[in-house]
Amino acid sequence: MSLPVGVYTDVVSAIGHTPLIRLNRVTAELEHSEVWVKLERCNPGGSIKDRIGLQMVLEAEEKGWLSPGGTIVEATSGNTGIGLAMVAAQRGYRCVFTMPDKMAKEKIDLLKAIGADVHICPTDVEKEDPKSYYSVARRLSEEIPNAWYPDQYSNQSNPLAHVFSTGPEIWRQTQGEITHFVATMGTGGTISGCAKALKNLADKEGKEHPRVIGVDAIGSILKEYFEEGTIGKPHTYAVEGFGEDFIPTATDFSLIDEILAVNDEDCFRMARRLARQEGLFCGGSCGGALKIALDIAEKMDTENMKAKVVVILPDAGNPYLSKMYNDDWLQSLGYDVDEWEW
Repeated sequence: MSLPVGVYTDVVSAIGHTPLIRLNRVTAELEHSEVWVKLERCNPGGSIKDRIGLQMVLEAEEKGWLSPGGTIVEATSGNTGIGLAMVAAQRGYRCVFTMPDKMAKEKIDLLKAIGADVHICPTDVEKEDPKSYYSVARRLSEEIPNAWYPDQYSNQSNPLAHVFSTGPEIWRQTQGEITHFVATMGTGGTISGCAKALKNLADKEGKEHPRVIGVDAIGSILKEYFEEGTIGKPHTYAVEGFGEDFIPTATDFSLIDEILAVNDEDCFRMARRLARQEGLFCGGSCGGALKIALDIAEKMDTENMKAKVVVILPDAGNPYLSKMYNDDWLQSLGYDVDEWEW
């Protein structure tokens, strides 16, 4: 028997089918172009990473990498851990996560509340350093009996989740009229999977491919690698959830048309503006993605060209109440919040 719309037999069945919302106040000066946001905070775990958490677990179960009573060990900036912990709770697995020490306390507390063990590691070390959160996760996965290490940075179920769900959802919601797709880049799974789905669907219907724009953090190495094929020296930055200090193999750079970079201040200011002017309470990476999306829409507008820009807003603002939504924290970084305009 089919269930009524919006009724689910378990929490993982509620993952996906997030709303696409048109922005109005922050785009008030646009005459020809539109900006629409895919609100991924509406997933039950609060972020787009619910999608990959479920897909990675389903593949691991199918291939026998994860067995009943097993332990999921992952390196995470928070959201993937929350998605995995939610799926694990529903299916009876234990979770152990490693996180860099720059992450918001709210994320750590939430992971613990769902039942995960959390190990905090230094941020400012190389990936190969034994103290890095990547290395610690790998070591723990080898030490803990019956453990499985998903490694979202190389796991192809990461982009596949977006080939199956996020990309087709956007295509249906825009009726194939999307002209630009904008997403922040960390593991690269979101942008790679969505780009593949959107371009395949455009080909199927004989339409022009939407332009795919990745958003990198200043301090990360992804933009430089894309443009020059070289791996530069990363430096630390305050915004959470995107950018990398190595090249994740979950990223398919051939599907990306352009990568643009944003700084911490643009991320924080735009996220807070989004909350004040549109009532959408989201994380710093959402602010960074929206800054780039608005720049693109404004450029198209000045050229008297119509655009429908779709931007992924990956998560909610709740985990950042002690950071980017806290004036004292922002002032400790040197920002004069009183001068920010909405």
